[in-house]
Amino acid sequence: MSPFQYERASDVGAALAAGAHAGAQYLGGGTNLVDLMRETIEHPEMLVDVSGLSRDIEESEGGGLRIGAGVKNTAVAADGRVRERFPLLAQAILAGASAQIRNMATVGGNLMQRTRCIYFYDDAARCNKRNAGEGCDARDGFNRNHAVLGASESCVATHPSDMCVALAALDAVVTVRGKNGSRDIPLTAFHRLPGDTPQVETELKPGELIIAVTVPPNGIAAHSHYRKVRDRASYAFALVSVAAGLEMEGGMIKDVRLALGGVAHKPWRAERAEAALRGGPATHPAFRQAAEAELAAADALRDNAFKIELAKRVIADTLEKLAAPNGAAR
Repeated sequence: MSPFQYERASDVGAALAAGAHAGAQYLGGGTNLVDLMRETIEHPEMLVDVSGLSRDIEESEGGGLRIGAGVKNTAVAADGRVRERFPLLAQAILAGASAQIRNMATVGGNLMQRTRCIYFYDDAARCNKRNAGEGCDARDGFNRNHAVLGASESCVATHPSDMCVALAALDAVVTVRGKNGSRDIPLTAFHRLPGDTPQVETELKPGELIIAVTVPPNGIAAHSHYRKVRDRASYAFALVSVAAGLEMEGGMIKDVRLALGGVAHKPWRAERAEAALRGGPATHPAFRQAAEAELAAADALRDNAFKIELAKRVIADTLEKLAAPNGAAR
């Protein structure tokens, strides 16, 4: 680990002033950044500790919630309003990590966590995300856990967050603040696909700080579920995950939200599947056809073709259980 300066911010203004220094990075719970520093992947010259800022969950307009960036993941999952209004968000967080990590990790840090691609962590491997222009050994290496949607020749890594998949399905909005003031970024636009610049992972500008995530009221939110398929029952990243919500009217689908994890460089909003389902019947064939439409653009590597069929089945099964009378996916 390289030497660094440490500064604990007393307020947002102090954090922005410190974060403007070259080589500064913001520190939340440190559950990812500190690991990356130990692995000599990240080399911040200054850590600006913002873990004491923005730690409230507040009501927002119409029954939504504004969740501060410094709120611990455990606190979000345990909040009664989150559990009642946005159950898939609580479920996604609880599926995401060990209790010890959830007790330390913050909402803002969760949004900023980096891929767990084994080639990204291996300094003997070529990785464009770690060293731009170097190449991507994952493409011809062991790539069972890698992306099947939205990947590029430069990078096939997947985004590791469960919480962000739920937030993508819930139309969440990220509020950030920088030297030019505050701005709001839809969660679905916050993370970037790799293209030719996989090292640029978010739409944050230099020195900008995540302040809060707002989850708006949504007709699908109360009848929703997060489903995660992984190699073992706990503390494993998703092979495929689905955040799904349905709003029914007279046996037909009035509205639907779908987002996928484990399949792309960012939380993947399944807009093609949503469009195919709105206004139609809540039947298994309809769910399967929508899943087929969403995965039509999937591009498998040598070891991960199974993810395409797996994603289709998990989408259809999760929606079918939500559509059942008094249904909730298990």
